[in-house]
Amino acid sequence: MNRLALFDCDGTLADSQAIICRAMADAFAAEGLEPPADSATRRIVGLSLPQAIGRLIPEADDALHHHLAERYKQAFQRLRAMGQVDEPLFPGIAETLHELFDAGWMLGVATGKSDRGLAHILAAHKLTHLFSTLQTADRHPSKPHPSMAMLAMAETGAGPETTAMIGDTSFDIGMGIAAGCTTVGVAWGYHEAQELFDEGAHFVADQPGQLPAILETAISEPL
Repeated sequence: MNRLALFDCDGTLADSQAIICRAMADAFAAEGLEPPADSATRRIVGLSLPQAIGRLIPEADDALHHHLAERYKQAFQRLRAMGQVDEPLFPGIAETLHELFDAGWMLGVATGKSDRGLAHILAAHKLTHLFSTLQTADRHPSKPHPSMAMLAMAETGAGPETTAMIGDTSFDIGMGIAAGCTTVGVAWGYHEAQELFDEGAHFVADQPGQLPAILETAISEPL
């Protein structure tokens, strides 16, 4: 059975917080609403857009949540067209991905981003060829529902016992647990390490270079 390292994107592979916070502020302002604090927006990174906005303004109805989600997409696309979208990889991520790939791991992404957004960031950093499965909010319920992880395993021939879900938020850890996977939190993202442990993370890495050793310890070689 194949071994699968399934990564979140925003806050795990790439530091997207600046552009996410700006696009969210622009979306709210377009509707004449007070933009959320950047600290509040960072807390909901990883959820699908309507669910994320629902946490920012729970008093609003679903219709407004979905309308603001469309406003967010429009704002993000406008900023990209203006050349103002910067989503740098965290230091050491590219090297870690290549090390895992060279060691025979299947790699995947499970993210609240859209297909278009994920394809853009992977292409921009020349990482697309490393990944065997890409799961996004376009085709799945929001995390922590296990749908993304389950389809990623099906597409790569991995099972829960040979899959690790790696992410920076409690939503990632919750999804991995719901799918029966090993869960590995990362401490360089948008939720604190203790939150990840409290959610049930089996491990938390302090830096990307620790991930290969953690994964080798957590998941034995496939039979």
